[in-house]
Amino acid sequence: MILGNKVRLYPTKEQEQKLWQSVGTARFVYNWTLAKQEENYKNGGKFIKDGELRKELTILKKSELNWLNEVSNNVAKQSVKDGCNAYKLFFKGIADKPRFKSRRKSKPSFYNDTSKLKVKENVVLIEKVGWINIKKNSIPIDCKYTNPRISFDGKYWFISVGIEKEQLLVELTKESIGIDVGIKYLAICSNGMTFKNINKTRVVKQLEKRLRRLQRRVSRKYLKNKEGSKFVKTSNIIKFEKQIKLLHRKLANIRSNHSHQATNMIVKTKPSRVVMESLNIKGMMKNKHLSKAIAKQCLYEFKRQMQYKCEFNGIEFVQSDKWFPSSKLCSCCGNIKKDLKLSDRVYKCECGNVMDRDFQASLNLSRYKLAV
Repeated sequence: MILGNKVRLYPTKEQEQKLWQSVGTARFVYNWTLAKQEENYKNGGKFIKDGELRKELTILKKSELNWLNEVSNNVAKQSVKDGCNAYKLFFKGIADKPRFKSRRKSKPSFYNDTSKLKVKENVVLIEKVGWINIKKNSIPIDCKYTNPRISFDGKYWFISVGIEKEQLLVELTKESIGIDVGIKYLAICSNGMTFKNINKTRVVKQLEKRLRRLQRRVSRKYLKNKEGSKFVKTSNIIKFEKQIKLLHRKLANIRSNHSHQATNMIVKTKPSRVVMESLNIKGMMKNKHLSKAIAKQCLYEFKRQMQYKCEFNGIEFVQSDKWFPSSKLCSCCGNIKKDLKLSDRVYKCECGNVMDRDFQASLNLSRYKLAV
């Protein structure tokens, strides 16, 4: 199984400048690829293969786009491939239509060729950037690396590589765990484990309050410095926007860390299988009252982490049917309560069963295969 290994880089000022140059090249070439595909599609043409676009880009490098030669050739090649893959997924109906990458909003990242990547004890070689310091023995030496990417998270530079690892041989119990995810709690398990909503804690609320204040200050400064139809970006605006980025980064890390801790605790109980419900997150986000709370919970990320950790530990991961009535089904008599509302937090059945709605859903999910 291929697992990602993300390590912090410690570049010098000159190296950091070259990294930003590679990031800009990757973004420019990706946008150029999308523009070519869209123009061709409007003119009635078929999908352009990435090989053809690469040849066209090589010709442009010799004439109009000489500055592309200052960075690694593989950065531009992979950006073309990424742009074409994004369009393929869109045509297959797997993903949304690809959008152009903004300099302000998109994640700064680029690809490094596997054949050019060299790793020593405390340094890593990035093509046309040089040897960059890393933490000692943080990346295994003399092994096969897949899809190396260099990225910037708003504060630090990182390199992430895929490394093949053998699956763990763990002695599993016969227990089947059902997991019901939601807004009130991140997850409620059928074995009694409950994981809180991290967004309701004091630390996160304080950070969100500070974020709102900074955003209001920036908004006022933009309006104050407006010249006609244009907004002037002053040094104070740049300073506040940097603080806003760092706050977003901190909140994202807190939520990701909470999901990792929750999934690790579930996997460490060594169940034979884990059952989760199939949620239509895209449809749920259309609810204007709950969309913000759902987005903050990062439910898809929780499911993704749960899935790969189960696979790595040899645990069977099952997703229930989209229309399986986990909340409406009585865990005692099997009766389906069709008039159950979202506001009904306690499930009351005619048979006398009175139980927390979410815990009952997790119990029903744990018996999913028997119920179907």
